[in-house]
Amino acid sequence: MADGKFMTAAEAVALIRDGDTVGLMGGGGGLMEATHLFEAVQARFLATRAPRNLTVVHALGIGDKKTKGMSCFAHEGLVKRVIGGHWVWSPAMQQLALENRIEAYILPGGVSSQLMREIGAGRPGLISHVGLGTVCDPRHGGGRMNEAAKDDLAEVLTLDGREWLRYKPFPIHVALVRASAADEDGNISFEHEAANLDAPSLALAARNSGGRVIVQVAERLPRGALKAREVRIPSAWVDAIVVDPAQRTSYDIPFDPAFSGELTGTARAQSEAADHARELAAAQEAFGERQAVARRAAVELFNTGKARPVINYGVGVPDAVAKLIAARNEQHRIYQTIEHGTYGGTLMDGVLFGYARNATAMLDAATQFDFYGGGGLDVAFLGFGELDEEGSVNVSRLGGVTVGPGGFIDIAQNARKVVFCGTLAAKGVKLATGDGRLRVLQQGAVRKLVKRVDQITFSGPQGVVRGQQVLYLTERASFRLTPEGVELFEIAPGVDLQRDVLDQMDFMPRLAAEIGVMDAMYFTAALAAH
Repeated sequence: MADGKFMTAAEAVALIRDGDTVGLMGGGGGLMEATHLFEAVQARFLATRAPRNLTVVHALGIGDKKTKGMSCFAHEGLVKRVIGGHWVWSPAMQQLALENRIEAYILPGGVSSQLMREIGAGRPGLISHVGLGTVCDPRHGGGRMNEAAKDDLAEVLTLDGREWLRYKPFPIHVALVRASAADEDGNISFEHEAANLDAPSLALAARNSGGRVIVQVAERLPRGALKAREVRIPSAWVDAIVVDPAQRTSYDIPFDPAFSGELTGTARAQSEAADHARELAAAQEAFGERQAVARRAAVELFNTGKARPVINYGVGVPDAVAKLIAARNEQHRIYQTIEHGTYGGTLMDGVLFGYARNATAMLDAATQFDFYGGGGLDVAFLGFGELDEEGSVNVSRLGGVTVGPGGFIDIAQNARKVVFCGTLAAKGVKLATGDGRLRVLQQGAVRKLVKRVDQITFSGPQGVVRGQQVLYLTERASFRLTPEGVELFEIAPGVDLQRDVLDQMDFMPRLAAEIGVMDAMYFTAALAAH
């Protein structure tokens, strides 16, 4: 039964009404996900067919690619519209979008977090340069991902002779927020969480929209147990609190203080040493094209002109770059960041992307994206799904399926130097390497270097205007962005330029006056840890 603000999950989600806009948070793998509340919403809908026709908003990916996270909301009738930063963690929701059974939209992850803050502050939406020239620009799709989606989420403004996007505000009727603990008064702490994400911004948006803020926590503390500086969401913002003693750091990890950054002194040193040993062991695993691209990409870390550049790593091949730097014990030469708000530490990958062990700092996501958007990011390592002759990249819709950009647009558009990393082709590719050369034994059935990308998630022409240094590194060849388009300037040793590269592309790149050959060390297995 309800005890002030404390109530059961069923009682809390009963506050959600038909047609509400519900803001969610999470980062994949269970990162700061209010799993107990999500499952309670699903249980209520399956039992009563209510609530109905929700609009669901989330900045980053949420789920396990099976039944958790956004999949709890992937029921026709429960939702009518989803505005998601990243969709891959819920194939069920992707399918609803593909079949036009919901209205599917995307927003850049950082834009979504910052927009929540603007909504909460009562300002007229978010005015930002992020998204210009991409799918979020109304001239290129307006964030719409299927035919059922009819509205533009942004409009173009001109201020002082410069173009901007205004992302339109909308009320948040309910925020489902995850935290660590609540005291008897309803003050909220994040002490044991592996990130902050956009929890404060989301709660603010709902509170000042006249909506309801529902917080899931792991424990209930006595009044006065929290120091003022430990409170991240004040009681005045909170309407309902649900205690879930089974709350976990991730779906598979009950609790680990290394992920919440709570280790200090000897315990931290021992944990960091163990982390390094694991990374070193991983570097000794089977060598392949991912490691070759990572080695080539890592060279770009230390020729930025900065003594200690600020770095962001994306998913896919870029996480191999992070592991390589960790295995070499070179983290002290960079400032490592991820968009979730975390600095330093040992980055996780796969389902745990967004987690870092023994981080040195944790900021709110909106603040992290402010730092990126204002020019604080020196180098970004990102993956790519498609690349076209103008240097534009698509990661947000592949094969007609809504993927979403996550923080990709915010990062790619704002880093001074962008290094896209990936393979030249996909599906059925067979390669041989490890002896200082690369040989293509079987070409791929899917070409990733296309005449025109299906959707613009990074705009090459806009990158030229911004003066960014942009590289596209594959296992077979290296390319760079020029005012005239994509230029090939380097190939792998052992690769035939015509057969293995140019014939596998849908456009003819510019060819550099002198085409170099990548260092054989990138393709030598014995050097995996060096």
